[in-house]
Amino acid sequence: MQNNIQFFESDTFARDNGIVLISSSPGKARVKMEIFDKHLNSHRTVHGGAIFTLADTAFALASNSHGVPAAAINAHISYMKSVSSGTLFADAEEFALNPKLATYTVRVTDDNGDNIAIFQGMVYRKTQRK
Repeated sequence: MQNNIQFFESDTFARDNGIVLISSSPGKARVKMEIFDKHLNSHRTVHGGAIFTLADTAFALASNSHGVPAAAINAHISYMKSVSSGTLFADAEEFALNPKLATYTVRVTDDNGDNIAIFQGMVYRKTQRK
C-alpha cells in the first residue's frame, strides 16, 4: 500500500480542486482549500459539493492511513454556515476501527475556526483473508 503522500498525489480530482494536504497520521488527516471563484455557486458562496469534496478528501486520507485499502460505503454532511472567501480546513479523525469497517468524523472550519460543516463517513476495509 502506498503512503498517504503518494495516495494524495494520485488524487487528481482533489488537487484540481485546489486541495492541499497539511498533515496525515494513522486515523487522522488535515487538508485545506483556498476559496476561488470556481468554488462558488450562484449565491456567491462556496458550493456544497466543493465543501463535500474537501471533507471527503480528508476522510479518504484518514481511512487509508493504516496501510489497508479502504473504500467509502456511506457518507453524510451537514452544513452549518456559508462562506465566500478565505481558506477552508477539513480535519478527519477516526471514531471507530475494526478489521472490516471504520468510521470517521470530519470537521470543516474556516480561517477563524468557525464550524462550516460536519461530515461523517464509514469505509469498508479490504483486509486480506487468513
